[in-house]
Amino acid sequence: MGPTAAAPSSGRLAIALLAGALVAVALGTYGQVHEPTGQPLVTFGFSSMIGMKATFTSLVAIGALVQLGLALRMYGRIGSGPAPRWVGPTHRTVGILTVLLSLPVAAHCLWALGLQTFDTRVVAHSLLGCLFYGAFVSKVLGLRLPGVPSGAIPWLGGTVFAIIVALWATSSLWFYTTVEFPGF
Repeated sequence: MGPTAAAPSSGRLAIALLAGALVAVALGTYGQVHEPTGQPLVTFGFSSMIGMKATFTSLVAIGALVQLGLALRMYGRIGSGPAPRWVGPTHRTVGILTVLLSLPVAAHCLWALGLQTFDTRVVAHSLLGCLFYGAFVSKVLGLRLPGVPSGAIPWLGGTVFAIIVALWATSSLWFYTTVEFPGF
């Protein structure tokens, strides 16, 4: 190990996880104490806030699937030989775009609806939304903090992916199968 390389540290991973937990708790607390407006901030041309949110969440889920495929290629789980040079930068770019696309949905959820608890699906969705951003922060910090064990990164990414799938199932899938399709 070179003089500038940091030894893997579970303490650094704990910092990343703690930061993520704080973000999740802060979002949940805000969602609980903020008085929801019930009004959309902007619908981006959709006929309803929920239609916009269901569509954007579906696009986020597609981005997460692309992320999964790229990550599996980076880690040598699919394909043969080393991953092409474009896989890493594409993984980062798709990840950034996916998170950016999720922000209007989160803003609407927190501002217009708050953290709601009137039924099991809604409670699960509200908590998963908070956990998503916490898990995302933990993953980004896990990548950026020197010395975080490299084996933690796939687990953090897998957690983010699983949360996105659960968010999609408790929102878009529910909307498309219960309320209307395609959400426009």
